[in-house]
Amino acid sequence: MIKKLLLAAFTLFCSSLMMGQTTVSGTVNDATLGGPLPGADIKVSRKAVGTNTDFDGKFTLTVTDTPPFTLEISSLGYQTVTVEITKNNQVVEVSLKENATALDEVVISASRTPERVMESPVTIERFDSRAIKNTSAPSFYDGLENLKGVDINTNSLTFKSVNTRGFATFANTRFMQLVDGMDNSSPALNFALGNLLGLSELDVKSVELLPGASSALYGANAFNGIMFMRSKSPFDDQGISFVFKTGLTSQEAAGNNEFYDTSIRMAHTFDDYFAAKATLSYLKGTEWFATDYRNTLNGEYVAGDRDSDINYDGLNTYGDEVSTNIRGVAQVLEGLGVAPAGAAALVPSVNVSRTGYEERDLMDYDARSMKFGGSLHYRPWGNDRLEIIWNSKFGRGNTIYQGANRYYIKDFFMEQHKLEFRGKYFFVRGYLTAEDAGNSYDTRFTAININNSWKDNNTWFGEYVGGYLGAILGGATNDAAHIAARNIADTGRLVPGTSAFNNAFNNVISNPDLSVGSKFQDESQIRHLDANLNLAPYIDFAEVQVGGSYREYKLNSNGTIYTDFDGPIFYDEYGLYTQVQKKFMDDRLKFTGSVRYDKAQNFDGNFSPRVSLAYAGGETRNHNFRASFQTGFRNPTTQDQYIGLDVGRAFLVGSAPDNLDRYNTPQITLSGNGAAIVGAPTTSLPGRAAYENSFSLESVLAGAPVASGATLVKPEKVTAFEVGYRSAIPTGDNKLSVDLSVYYNEYEDFISVENVIAPLYGNVDLSDTAPIGPGGTQVPLALAALSNGDSTVFNAYTNSSADISSYGATIGLNTKVFNGFNVALNYTLSKFDFDRSSDPDFEPGFNTPEHKVKFQFGHNNLFENFGFNVNVRWQDEYLWESTFHDAVIDARTILDAQVNYKIPSIKSVFKVGGANLTGQEYLSAPGVGAIGSQYYISWTINN
Repeated sequence: MIKKLLLAAFTLFCSSLMMGQTTVSGTVNDATLGGPLPGADIKVSRKAVGTNTDFDGKFTLTVTDTPPFTLEISSLGYQTVTVEITKNNQVVEVSLKENATALDEVVISASRTPERVMESPVTIERFDSRAIKNTSAPSFYDGLENLKGVDINTNSLTFKSVNTRGFATFANTRFMQLVDGMDNSSPALNFALGNLLGLSELDVKSVELLPGASSALYGANAFNGIMFMRSKSPFDDQGISFVFKTGLTSQEAAGNNEFYDTSIRMAHTFDDYFAAKATLSYLKGTEWFATDYRNTLNGEYVAGDRDSDINYDGLNTYGDEVSTNIRGVAQVLEGLGVAPAGAAALVPSVNVSRTGYEERDLMDYDARSMKFGGSLHYRPWGNDRLEIIWNSKFGRGNTIYQGANRYYIKDFFMEQHKLEFRGKYFFVRGYLTAEDAGNSYDTRFTAININNSWKDNNTWFGEYVGGYLGAILGGATNDAAHIAARNIADTGRLVPGTSAFNNAFNNVISNPDLSVGSKFQDESQIRHLDANLNLAPYIDFAEVQVGGSYREYKLNSNGTIYTDFDGPIFYDEYGLYTQVQKKFMDDRLKFTGSVRYDKAQNFDGNFSPRVSLAYAGGETRNHNFRASFQTGFRNPTTQDQYIGLDVGRAFLVGSAPDNLDRYNTPQITLSGNGAAIVGAPTTSLPGRAAYENSFSLESVLAGAPVASGATLVKPEKVTAFEVGYRSAIPTGDNKLSVDLSVYYNEYEDFISVENVIAPLYGNVDLSDTAPIGPGGTQVPLALAALSNGDSTVFNAYTNSSADISSYGATIGLNTKVFNGFNVALNYTLSKFDFDRSSDPDFEPGFNTPEHKVKFQFGHNNLFENFGFNVNVRWQDEYLWESTFHDAVIDARTILDAQVNYKIPSIKSVFKVGGANLTGQEYLSAPGVGAIGSQYYISWTINN
């Protein structure tokens, strides 16, 4: 029996050796340059079996197929060639022609179906692995800024925010970022944290970016634009590749600091059925120090510093926003009998702020990021009819986020897990996104509560008033009395760097109770399902697609961000869409129509239609004209609805109906007069007060208070019009690609955050009064509260009634000159219209320069194995508006450059480059660290 089994096993083994052992070898060359083309893909048609050319353009492929069969030979940026294999040991030699222009590249995202950029019905930008290899930026994500119409706002070294067509913020909830079909947004923050959980540059297949509203296909969050990052498949790109990058960041405030950025990718195809890959990336560096200590008042810069302004509030100094009127303090002390009768009359009615701490004392600026990604791919039939994918991503690191305050995101952890069934005409996928805020904290409350740990506010201001009175009674001038008062009140102040300070600091950042700590907790999640079916195999009169999605949020911050004090908040939304695409007039005219319906838990459903026409003119169809119309909408984010957060200068309260009574402010100290009116020294307000009992900020500042009229937030809508033109114009041996677009957007119910002033007592309709005026006259209590300084600021999440529109244009030119030099130039115009008089309290936050010009010049192979690339970007000044601060950002010119050298014998590319080589530091927004220069050298193997 054993002999029979051994004989059968031997027979099977020999049979497997004899089965279809077909070997093909050959060389792939670059038809334009004449040399070898490394990294070209060679695969059996419709199968996963394949290989890549080495640095000499050579390959050897052994397959189990028996001739005849077809090989597909391709490379990014080149035209695909097919070769018929008719015998074993066949030797092939092919030359791939480079695409004439970038307009010949194939994209998917514009219509959810493959098409050339030239034929796309809407504006689209593309950044592939070739562009990544040639970018002069320190990372591929930074390199996206060289695309036309694209803005990148730098929050910190490790957190960049991508935006298009205006209304930029670091919390960019208007722009969507998908990585392999998964929304990369933080579940709690509702926006993508740059590339912290994105792709390694070794694993990027392509990046496609759609500027403008894309709600008709991709849902409510794709309001300003959407970016798709696609990774390489282990069926198509196998082997081990590695990159190590190191260099310096240079900034006046931080000095010169080393950084390291390294990645490895491993991918293997086991057979026609199974493949797997894994990537690991690690970055370590030093953040850009934020050292803007200019004085501020009501969100604007004002004159003065700590020495000259007793109410100084430095932009990157925290704790000094704690301020009070010292005459009110004197009145309280006098009422308690601590100060002698009449003492309050000697104290001026002025506001004084506590002495704060600089941001550099409150964080270590340690930039760190580690990412791991792994995926398993299974094809049950050994071809692309069906592929089942399990994909997991993990990210951990430190970064800085600037919202209403500056937050140090420390030891942040985020993970995503996806199961996807994908075929040629369909996909179904579900994924989970989960996060843990780790040891993250709010720098403003860190400073506030360090101050409170060594001396609470009541004691500090009491000692200040006592010191002032003592100095005045001793004959000191007003200025000298204030100096003496601060010295007395600051007695015992914790000094940064001392053990006492460090102990207090560690205690504060580890405590999530904002009355004594600054840590914020978060373990929120997103659960998402979506599916798409292309009916092409069943319908031939047009290409029809249908699809839908469902998403559930689980908000779980333990009351440190949301009002989830008593348990997680669940919130869901869903959408359905269809698209029809049809060609007419000998396929010259392409019609695309789509419509999507979306429904969120707290809001009525919305339809988003899109219609576009694209016409290919000219004898060779190289002139493409396009026009599109669509309406889009944006649901309020989970923060807009459920936030309940004290940020020091204001209370943030979401406007979901079930949120208004879940949030109450901490106890707020009243003035002496206010305490007498209320009958208590402190009081608290419910979140409902922001919407139902508040004055508009503008009216209070103007001295004529009126009710704010802040309404509960509802979805925002946009109507978008766009026309464009693309062409590849022959210019001798090359072609000049032209890509022009013009757009106009009209907004309705623009979602906004408005500052409102809520009195701590009294009704804003002035219906309740008290006999507290001269001679016992009746005075509305709400006006008395404003007069006594007994009011607080809320950020109300609402919609603006103003008419708002934005419009702009982009044009991009690209060609080759002088035997292969790449030259590109693009220009972007961005403007918006807003009648401020129609809504004085609304800040639109367009936050985008009106004019931008970008220029690129380079050569992939200037001489054998040597290439270079230079990028120059200029933009004019613009106003940045946010809840953190408003300021004009200066115009700037940025120069990036790199040179690279290939060593085929060791399959390596060495690159030396730098960003912002002029050394002129600049800001992306007020409050962030000034961006200096970054110099790097990298070694890439087998990519």
